[in-house]
Parts: sequence; C-alpha cells; structure tokens
Amino acid sequence: MQPHEKLITIVTDRHGHDWRYAIDNSKIKALGFTPEVDFKQGLAELAKWYQDNEKWWRDIKSGEYQKYYQEQYNQ
Repeated sequence: MQPHEKLITIVTDRHGHDWRYAIDNSKIKALGFTPEVDFKQGLAELAKWYQDNEKWWRDIKSGEYQKYYQEQYNQ
C-alpha cells in the first residue's frame, strides 16, 4: 500500500450534490482580484508544502493538536 492510499477514502457518489458547491467568482473579479498563480501551480506548491512540513500534519493526525487545543482553551 502506498502512503497516499491511507489518506483516501472511497465513498459512493452523491448524485447532483456537487453542483451546490459551484463558486461564482464574478464579484471578486469585479473588485479586480486576479490569482497570483494558476490552479495547477498552486496545487503543486501546496503538495510540496505538505511534503516539506510533515511534522505539522503528523502532529494533527496524532492528536497532538487536540491536546494543545485543550491545554490552551480548556475545552
């Protein structure tokens, strides 16, 4: 099993549900926003960040973040 396969959970398709999550970006474009990087480049940079910062997400998966949160906020 490859490491990335542990992060993927296959679920049954939710017919039609994904249409609800479509984003209309016309308002932000009207304000003059343009992305600094295109989607493909941004996705590659995000994946690289996660590879370079493994301790950060490993601590979250291990429960360390929850422990920290409880200590800081008494939850």
